[in-house]
Amino acid sequence: REVEILMFLSAIVMMKNRRSITVEQHIGNIFMFSKVANAILFFRLDIRMGLLYLTLCIVFLMTCKPPLYMGPEYIKYFSDKTIDVSIPPALGVSGGSAHRAPKAVPLWQEELERDKRVTWIVEFFANWSSECQSFAPIFADLSLKYNCSGLQFGKVDVGRYTDVSTRYKVSTSPLTKQLPTLILFQGGTEIMRRPQIDKKGRAVSWTFSEENVIREFNLNELYQKAKKQSKPREEGPEEPPAVPAAAPQEETKKDK
Repeated sequence: REVEILMFLSAIVMMKNRRSITVEQHIGNIFMFSKVANAILFFRLDIRMGLLYLTLCIVFLMTCKPPLYMGPEYIKYFSDKTIDVSIPPALGVSGGSAHRAPKAVPLWQEELERDKRVTWIVEFFANWSSECQSFAPIFADLSLKYNCSGLQFGKVDVGRYTDVSTRYKVSTSPLTKQLPTLILFQGGTEIMRRPQIDKKGRAVSWTFSEENVIREFNLNELYQKAKKQSKPREEGPEEPPAVPAAAPQEETKKDK
């Protein structure tokens, strides 16, 4: 019976790891289902030992939370009222050792609609979601590669700001498959999102890899288009050509 339990859980781990992107996700799945297997085996051996092991696992999960991504990024963090601008270390002061102070701006919906030519890619995430934590370094790397004046990247914590999740219909249930959700905005209007939602309100399975995001959202095309639109604004009006100074006239014999 024990061998059957282990074989069954091994099959689940293999199926779960098919959607895993990073090595951390693979290792995390192995450890998580190993704990499930140990709990089942402890309960079969002795109920008291099983309860003790289950209690220790719960305490471990509550006290030892996985670390958040703290690497370089060029992302604006939205709240329900303000936006905190996160500057990557490479763009900071003194060789990246310091950051610029966050700047408060008006309501975040107004920021999305401020310039109709600016395209936004916004990630709706929750800190407790392991999928969001795994996707954080990928989204940060995309922001460093593709961010420009006409293509901006943003994030909003729907686990904290539930009114935003309600407005954009992003489920924050512990069993949801909608976290993270990427939405493309143009002129403040939603153009597309991933994962998609079917007619029954369920999220269509989608892998949040860097290649999939670039392909589905056409980031290369959006980046080139945004760069072309930003060039006229950056160049500004042309200066009038300088008029050459008149050469001094030579003295005539009469003047002499």
